[in-house]
Formats: sequence, structure tokens, C-alpha cells
Amino acid sequence: MKAKIIEHSEAATNFNKDIKRVDWHDETLWFVREKRDKAAFQIPEWELLRETASKIKNNVLSNIHNYLVEFESNALKNGIIVHWAADADEHNKIVHSIIENHGVKQMVKSKSMLTEECHLNEYLSEKGIDVIDSDLGERIVQLRKEPPSHIVLPAIHLKKEDVSETFHEHLGTEKGNNDPQYLTEAARMHLRDTFLTRKVALTGVNFAIAETGEIVVCTNEGNADMGVHLADVHIACMGFEKLIPQRKHLGVFLRLLARSATGQPITTFSSHFKTPRDGKEMHIVIVDNGRSTQLGREDFRNSLKCIRCGACMNTCPVYRRSGGHSYHNAVAGPIGSILAPNLDMSKNADLPFASTLCGSCTNVCPVKIDIHEQLYKWRQVLVKEGHTPTTKTMAMKGMATVLANPMVFDLAGKAGRFAMKNIPAVVNNSLNPWYKQREMPTPPEESFREWYKKNGKESKDKHHE
Repeated sequence: MKAKIIEHSEAATNFNKDIKRVDWHDETLWFVREKRDKAAFQIPEWELLRETASKIKNNVLSNIHNYLVEFESNALKNGIIVHWAADADEHNKIVHSIIENHGVKQMVKSKSMLTEECHLNEYLSEKGIDVIDSDLGERIVQLRKEPPSHIVLPAIHLKKEDVSETFHEHLGTEKGNNDPQYLTEAARMHLRDTFLTRKVALTGVNFAIAETGEIVVCTNEGNADMGVHLADVHIACMGFEKLIPQRKHLGVFLRLLARSATGQPITTFSSHFKTPRDGKEMHIVIVDNGRSTQLGREDFRNSLKCIRCGACMNTCPVYRRSGGHSYHNAVAGPIGSILAPNLDMSKNADLPFASTLCGSCTNVCPVKIDIHEQLYKWRQVLVKEGHTPTTKTMAMKGMATVLANPMVFDLAGKAGRFAMKNIPAVVNNSLNPWYKQREMPTPPEESFREWYKKNGKESKDKHHE
């Protein structure tokens, strides 16, 4: 039975109850944003790199069929087994069938947002397969039975004290020892046995090169390499938008990815996987799962350029102060809010409204996705399709009527000013969402229209003198 979805506003309210944690979360992510800025501005050609990457991705999306065929052809020549999955269910069944064919009940997995999107871990668990996430952040949240809250920093919502408690409970570490080096060493020893004993390893894909039929996986911990090189079977799962045309284009994206994500010049490991080793197997599962639909939406196709750097999350004032779990979606933050409605408008109708539309997300996107513009466009689509709450729809219609009629607008303004001045309880109460977080403003003595009628002519005359 699936858990009830808590809308973003309610989940954010719960997150904001711990004010100190919210402030810490906000400051930590802004620190990462500042690192991104320093790393980006050290490169004179930064904007040229962004523009180049954006155009390469435009080319890929406009010619996706040809590049997919080219990639499959070259991958097959390399000895890789290629699978195609129309949706999450088919993806999960393919992965399970590969594991089942090798008669194993355990798998080691490095970070893969696609498998989070497809809920692979839960699916395999129901089938009796033990999955160990080998990325440190992913392993922490897996032990806590939580989803990741960030696509690059999965456990960013947790403090070292939280990790210490989790490791004490599950790994038997010393209670109250919050030293990060001690905790990291404990995780390393815990995962070392996993790498040595798992015969099937699964990775995500950062980039898939059509020209060569190879994939590139970027990590800072080397966990993908450890899992793959010690396993008999390597399964790589990718959304079809991960393609780039040629290997020479990889340099553009590698210079952008880590700088945008964590402020590093490049990820510690950028691993190329092209052919299976002797006696071993390599599988690539290429997944659609709504991407074709998004590709066909002219206003939203650019969202498929995303290289999953997380820069938009680190800069977003709403994400930083509401937490990744408030987005009830595998990919949180601004980019998740334009990807999620494509999969299910009804389920994710609240997410495009979780934004100030400040445009900071668009400003930092390394592939120039017009994120804040797409958020605004999604709002329009969702309203037209009837996916907004009835109360909000009625309120907006009422507001439209007031704003469209000068006489009604004037009367409403006078009534509002009178109520705020003489019976403030009408607006200063818990039923007014604005009042929950802010003091109501002091009502003006007159409206701007009234002031202008008195002073407008005089101001014009002075201006012409």
C-alpha cells in the first residue's frame, strides 16, 4: 500500500517546525552555491561552455531517434546487451530478470536517480533481492528507510549527529561518536564486504556517447568502479536523454557538471565503460518513462537537457527552506517541479507552485534550461486542465472579476481598508495564510487611485513648467 502524498506546502510547514535545522539546511546549501560561483567564475569561457552544452543537447533532442539507433548499434558491437523499457514497470522487470537469470539474491548499487524514479529498490525487495546502495549518502538514507532529499547530496537534510545515531543502530558504531572521519571509516568497512561479495552491480549513467557506444559514470567516492570491477554482471540504467553525440563533446559537460554541483573542477572519478571484461556481462537498460511525452511538449522539452547537477536546488530559496522531502518526488527542487507533472499532473500539481519564480535556478543551470519560465507555464497548464484546488480556482476567478471591474475594485479596496483598520480580526486570524507568517500591513488612509485623482493633475502641471 502506497503512502499518502503530503502536498508541498504541508510538508514544508512540518520541516519548518525545526527552525534551527531549517537555518542550517539553508546555509549549507547556499555555501555549496557559493562554491559553484567561485568555480564557475574562474573560467573565462564559462558562459560559452553553457551555451555550447545547451546547443549540443538541443541537437540531441531534435535527433534523438538517430542517436539512439547509433548508440545501440555501437554498444552491441562492443559486446554490450541493450534493453529498452517503455516505463518504470518494464525497467524494473528487466533488471529483475537479469538478476534472476544469474541466480543471485544480492546486488550492489551506486547512485542512480532513474532507479529512484522507478522505485527499483522497493520492487526488488518485494522479489526477495537484497539491494545495498554504495554511495555514502544513499546508504545513510537507505538505512533510515528514507528517500534521498537531493540528487547530488542525498543526505543533506541530516546532521552528523543523525548519521552517528543511524550508524550506531545499524552498524554498531560507538554511541555518541559524531566524528565524520570515524563514521566514514565505519561506512567504508561496512561497504567493503558488500563490494567483495555482490556478483551483480548496478550503476546509473551520466553520459552515453552515441559515437562509441560507451557510457560515463561520474562519482566522488569510486563506489561505482568498486562495484562494477568486482562483479560478474554490470547493469547500467539510463533515461534516453543522457545521450551526447560524440566523445569530444564530453569535455564540455565534464567541465560544467562538477563545478555546478559541488564547486569542484571535476568529479574525482569519471569512469568510462565500453566493453564487458572477459567472461563478464554488461547490460544497458534505456528507459522512456514519460520522456517521449515531455519531448513532444514544446514548452517543456528543454527540461530533458538536465544533467542532474543539482545547482538549481542549491540556489532555490524555496527548496533551501522547505527540504527535499517536501517535493514527494524522486527529483526535488525546481527541476523536479517541471519534470514531475509530466509523469502525473494530478499527483504533482502542487509542485510548480512551490517557487517564487525568482529565476535563480535558470541563472545557474549549466545547460541553460529555462526552469522558472517552465514553472510558470506548468501553472497555466495545470489550471486549464483543472488540477488546482477548487478553493484556489474560485479565489482566482473572484480576483479576476474584481480586477476587471474598476467600480468593484474601488469598493473592495475601501471595504478592505475599513476592515483592516476597524475590525482587524477579520484578516488577522489563522484562516488568512499571509497572517500565519507575517504581520498584516498598516492600511493606508486612501488608495493610490484616490491619491492620484487629488495630486495627479498638480504633478503633471509642475512637470510641464
